[in-house]
Order: sequence, then C-alpha cells, then structure tokens
Amino acid sequence: MNWDQIKGSWNQMKGQAKQKWGTVTDDDTTIIAGQRDQLTGKLQEGYGVGKEKVEKAVDKLIDSI
Repeated sequence: MNWDQIKGSWNQMKGQAKQKWGTVTDDDTTIIAGQRDQLTGKLQEGYGVGKEKVEKAVDKLIDSI
C-alpha cells in the first residue's frame, strides 16, 4: 500500500462525512460533493495514483455525461 492509497481511504471517509452533513443540513450540493470525494478516494485507493490525476479523470467523465 502506497501513500496515495492511504490518502484515498482518507478522502473516502471525508466524503462520507460531507455527504452525511449535507443530508443533515438538507444541502444537495454538499451531498453531491461528498459523493464526488468518495468516488475520488475510491479510485485513488484502488489505483494508487495522485489526487490531481484522479480528479482530472473524474472531471473528464462527468463532462462526457
């Protein structure tokens, strides 16, 4: 396990907390941001790459939808 994978785990936990906070405050944008953080963390943990590279890939995927 490399450092990027550990950071990925952290980003997943951060995303879950953000998503729950968005649910409590009934803020859809916070919920979506939390889900995006979770996706980014999951990819970062799985592939062991830097956050910037994963975020670019996620942005590209979202733009293509």
